[in-house]
Amino acid sequence: MGKIVRYITRDGSAFIIACDSTDIVAEAERIHKTSATVTAAVGRLITAASMMGDMLKNKSDSVTLRLNGNGPAGEIIAVSDYMGNARVCVTNPIVEIPLNSKGKLDVRGAVGTDGTLYVIKDIGMKEPYIGQTPIVSGEIAEDITNYFAVSEQTPSVCALGVLVNPDLTVQHAGGYIIQLLPGCDDGIIDIIEKNVSTLKSVTEMLSDGMNADDIAIEAMKGIELDKLDESTVSYKCNCSRERVENALISTGEENMKEMAESEESTTVECHFCDKKYVFTPGDIKKLLKSAL
Repeated sequence: MGKIVRYITRDGSAFIIACDSTDIVAEAERIHKTSATVTAAVGRLITAASMMGDMLKNKSDSVTLRLNGNGPAGEIIAVSDYMGNARVCVTNPIVEIPLNSKGKLDVRGAVGTDGTLYVIKDIGMKEPYIGQTPIVSGEIAEDITNYFAVSEQTPSVCALGVLVNPDLTVQHAGGYIIQLLPGCDDGIIDIIEKNVSTLKSVTEMLSDGMNADDIAIEAMKGIELDKLDESTVSYKCNCSRERVENALISTGEENMKEMAESEESTTVECHFCDKKYVFTPGDIKKLLKSAL
């Protein structure tokens, strides 16, 4: 199980959320059988989605991050509920490209930079909130930071990291988001800027044995904090046979008649968890009858 913690400065001027998402990203790699670079990319996006989901207020709320920079990985979609339980899918799970100039996995090269980050929040309104910003980095953390600054006018710092083992399993994954709240004192801002500039990477801190609490406290070192809450999070898909049935009905009567008259069963595969739902022609006939 992953873990998310949230802290606020005692004067209420800044907020931090930190996450150890190792288990979540490991499950994403197991399901999608991603190459190392794509694991790093989907791992960063699902970690961000998990934290942003945990920042929502109501049980029915959810957030979706869609990232498409026209790179070889294609579109990556990560969805989280209000508890931070998240799921992810990617167009091309296997992308083999050289390491970047720093000798690290080239997430930017896999994601691309010619595209848009969409943030869709379903928060119980008639229509979901949709924010969009151009991809500025392709490294994902910088793109999340830019989204908050441009679309939500909230000064933020986002850091994300995924460490992949030689056998393609996930050793560590996590991240944090710091946000300045209205009226934040210049002194607090100076301390946060100094801390962030000297802080180790997320995966280095996790490799050193630090947990989500340790990361949050280290990032806000020198500032009095109050812990708001903590929660365990996991890779969680909400697909079901009923949802798939509704999706089939939405394809239209003619399409369903074709499936019902076919001699072969129809298989629908969930893009997020790879679970397969099989419908025989008889199942489709019953579904068609109930829909009319």
